[in-house]
Amino acid sequence: MRTGSEGENDGTPRSVADALRLLGAGLDYLNSPAAGELPAAGLGEVLVSLGGLRARFTAAHAAFLRRFDAASAHDADGYGTPAAWLAARTQMTRKDAKAAVRQMRRLSAHPGVAGAMAAGQVSESCGLQITELVNKLPGELRAQTGTILLQAAAAGALPDDLALIAAAAWEQWRAQHPDPDDDDDGFDDRYLAVGTTFGGAAVLRGNLTPECNAAVQAVLEALGKKAGPEDHRTEGQRFHDALQLGCELLIRAKMVPGRAGADTQVIAHIPFPWLRQQPGAAAIEEAWLRARAGQAGYLTGAGAETAGCDAMTVPVVTGHADMTVIDQIIELALAASSHHDGQATVTTMSPDAYAALRHAIARLAVDFVSGPHGPAGVLRTSLLSPPYDTPSLPLDVGYSDSIPAAVRRAVLLRDRACAWPRCGRPAAWCDVHHLRHKKDGGQTSVSSCVLLCQFHHDVCIHRWGWQLVLHPDGTTTAHGPNGQVLHSHPPPTLRAG
Repeated sequence: MRTGSEGENDGTPRSVADALRLLGAGLDYLNSPAAGELPAAGLGEVLVSLGGLRARFTAAHAAFLRRFDAASAHDADGYGTPAAWLAARTQMTRKDAKAAVRQMRRLSAHPGVAGAMAAGQVSESCGLQITELVNKLPGELRAQTGTILLQAAAAGALPDDLALIAAAAWEQWRAQHPDPDDDDDGFDDRYLAVGTTFGGAAVLRGNLTPECNAAVQAVLEALGKKAGPEDHRTEGQRFHDALQLGCELLIRAKMVPGRAGADTQVIAHIPFPWLRQQPGAAAIEEAWLRARAGQAGYLTGAGAETAGCDAMTVPVVTGHADMTVIDQIIELALAASSHHDGQATVTTMSPDAYAALRHAIARLAVDFVSGPHGPAGVLRTSLLSPPYDTPSLPLDVGYSDSIPAAVRRAVLLRDRACAWPRCGRPAAWCDVHHLRHKKDGGQTSVSSCVLLCQFHHDVCIHRWGWQLVLHPDGTTTAHGPNGQVLHSHPPPTLRAG
């Protein structure tokens, strides 16, 4: 029996940390000036040994990454995928991180190849090529051909030799399984059929050409990735949703003839303070105030030449809530009340009462200036040229069977992308979602709607029962059916003062 002291001195690692330490020490030596003293005659042997070590390293990296992904350990650090975690924590580019994940999954699907690489029997290049070649073969041919390729690689076969062996196996299989109709390249046999079943569901059957297969695979792989830690769909389910999303994107982009899509839009931002500074604005404001007070003199502006543009132009007047104006209103009100009947009095308010009054006046001020007949709308329609002087469109219509274009545009302008925490898919991928379902009395208004991508809208909300909360500052929080909580913003912090 080996004693503890012997075990500590024989160079065998006793833990993962110990193994990493020894590996690091060996690499440090190989990168040191001392290794540079090796004669040229020995360099080839070193390169061969490093090639074997590289295969073992790749197998170990894939094994640990597989366990890391299976445990969803990336979620604990706030990353939705292992590739995102690798890019953020290991200084890998996103391209290399995604390649490492794909490599891990290929080796996971071929444990025999991973074992041969771990044992140093095949090189990294040969091992990965075997997985690629085997995946292209019919299912019934993969196991036997994979074994033959591994044996050939272990015996010293080069990558080109492996490709020839796989091609020979494929041709031999085709000879034993002839297709009576296969007298050409199969292009005339291409077809795709959609069979509708019960409840509007469907079954796809088809025979795709290699070119079509490559295009379909590229779309499914691009759109069928995991969307975040809340995404526990299988690969097949993700590919199904990717097919739906790809078709919806084509329709929205008006690339499907005869189908309605999303028009190109020009959103013209018109700051409200800029409108107030334009020539004639003061007179229009004064007329508007007099009209609101029941006095004569309400003015309307004349239209100008129509701007020629094929795109849809949507004028949007933007502004901000300046609470210092509310403070000035309060000061005026307090000053008036303290000098009532010519006698000065002292008026004091508690901080809570002042805050409540400030909030109440702010709400009244918003009501006073909003709407198509408010100062923003009057200034815009009076001072600007068509198409910017069109009437204001409603942004709150109560219950509606559909979402009006004005509400949809306002939500799009506000969110700009999927509002789900840490999603950010572009607006072209998204639907406008009622935070409270219409069947439950949800209102169709900007404050009651939010932009969500197809997965988070159709699957997370309507299928899995997640709830999304839109906060006044535009951030969101998603609550899962099993108590999960996702925030689009960092947790609040205490600020001094």
